[in-house]
Amino acid sequence: MDRNQKNEVVDGLKESFSKAKIAVIAENRGLKVSELEKLRKNLREQDAQVQIAKNTLLRLAIKDTPYENLSDALSGTTMLAVGFKEPVGPAKVLSAFAKEFEAGFAIRTAGLEGKRLSEADLLALSRLPGREQLLGKLLGTMSAVPSNFVRVLNAVPQTFLYALTAIKEQKEKQ
Repeated sequence: MDRNQKNEVVDGLKESFSKAKIAVIAENRGLKVSELEKLRKNLREQDAQVQIAKNTLLRLAIKDTPYENLSDALSGTTMLAVGFKEPVGPAKVLSAFAKEFEAGFAIRTAGLEGKRLSEADLLALSRLPGREQLLGKLLGTMSAVPSNFVRVLNAVPQTFLYALTAIKEQKEKQ
């Protein structure tokens, strides 16, 4: 790889770091291409991507970004996963992949909008509900209040109607 190609790679990585909500550094030891493609596909669905580059290029790219504090984890066989929209989806995909392929994949560290996370922190993040689920819960809570209010208002005339019906049936029996 000549100097121009390296500069292009560093610029692309720097752009990824600048847009990223979450960056995860993992260790890749002997994963098959099919397994790596499965990870790439699952991350793409979560608006995230996997990037593999030399550690020296990654160190150059990470400089002057919010994820500069992750540079000490760049050693050995390194794989970088970067998520752009929300951090929970990629965290779920990566933790599930790490559990499935324990021998060939290990999460070293992560950064969430500039703050460093340990592997345990990333696993805790992966257990949180995703954005869609949280929005659904919020919508359910917001719609429950007016629905319950309508039921309460409806209970008074309904109880009155039950009382009238009971009186009517009682008079018909007499």
